[in-house]
Amino acid sequence: MRQLVLSFTLACAALAQSTSPAFEVASVKPAAISGRGVRASMRGGPGTSDPVNIAFTNVTLMSVLLRAYDTRSWQVIAPDWLSSERYDIAATVPPGSTAALSKEQFNLMLQHLLSDRFHLILHRETRQISGYELIAPRGSSKLKPSNETGPAMSTAAAPAIDAEGFPQLTSPGLVIMEGMSGKAVVSYVAARAQPLSALADLLSKEFRLPVLDNTGLRGQFDFRIMFAPQAPGALPPENSEDSAANLISAVPQQLGLKLNRRTIAVDVFVVDAADRIPTAN
Repeated sequence: MRQLVLSFTLACAALAQSTSPAFEVASVKPAAISGRGVRASMRGGPGTSDPVNIAFTNVTLMSVLLRAYDTRSWQVIAPDWLSSERYDIAATVPPGSTAALSKEQFNLMLQHLLSDRFHLILHRETRQISGYELIAPRGSSKLKPSNETGPAMSTAAAPAIDAEGFPQLTSPGLVIMEGMSGKAVVSYVAARAQPLSALADLLSKEFRLPVLDNTGLRGQFDFRIMFAPQAPGALPPENSEDSAANLISAVPQQLGLKLNRRTIAVDVFVVDAADRIPTAN
């Protein structure tokens, strides 16, 4: 069975490589300068000031994979080196294609690059992963229903901050910003006319674990929540005396909802093979 899955994956990869859009020119090499304290950056592409050229500096193969497949770190099963080895990638989008280039097409270009230069092979499967379910105990929700409609808030400029440290939203959207509460670093979240799926998505990003919305609450809501930044992948204690110490305590106290630990069936990407050294330019 394993051989059949791998053979099918290889066939799909070969077909995708022959039909998917590709960069006109691409340079891929080990990072010129890497190590602790050296910042990674991913510039260029659709929706940026330079849609023609991309410049990924000191990036891990994992970070490029996450962008190429529009997924999250906890949904990828891969060797540790994909998150430690660093690379510099420069590429140019084919002339005449930038105006109509979508995010999905750009992602396909990145997938083609990973397959062509790193010989990346992966497949999808479903696995049971420890995470959380978000529930709403009867009569406890502190969310404010919203019937507001209209264009989403622009992200071009940072919103103003109110007296309590929360972002001030002038139209539908969700914003998270860091600030100080006394001597502690705190995350401030403001949401306007957002579904509960947006909250579950935010919690999933903070925990770097799956979060399932089982509240049964439909529609749009306004809400705010303040919490201490979450350690990646950590499972905080179920109880905490500090109301702002972690999301486990902040969610019920500030939103009237609750997070329960549970095992969740999640679609994941499993990396079958990849080269540490990319093929020559």
